[in-house]
Amino acid sequence: MLKLGLLLPALLTLGCHKTDAAQNVPLTTAELVAVRADENGFTPSAIAVQAGHKLRLRFTRTTDQTCADKVVFPEAGIEKDLPLNQPVDVELPTDQKRTLSFQCGMGMFKSAVVVR
Repeated sequence: MLKLGLLLPALLTLGCHKTDAAQNVPLTTAELVAVRADENGFTPSAIAVQAGHKLRLRFTRTTDQTCADKVVFPEAGIEKDLPLNQPVDVELPTDQKRTLSFQCGMGMFKSAVVVR
């Protein structure tokens, strides 16, 4: 049996260690990134870009079996319908470091663009 004195510091360290999965995404150098919207949400689920780098996302909804029939970027004030099998481009502001979340119209599928 482990002693609480040894286990407690380890648990506290784990509890205080926060990781943001989106922060671990490699930076893209592409100016155009394809994003698929399907029954599982958005793929890729996170995209990282260097601040000041031009970025356009090309969304394509590939199924009717999803609520992701639109994409919404709340912080950027962008909302676009995603017609079935038709690419829809969204140009994003990358002038400042921040995380721009995006989601389906119902807010059930969420993803992000991290501007570093």
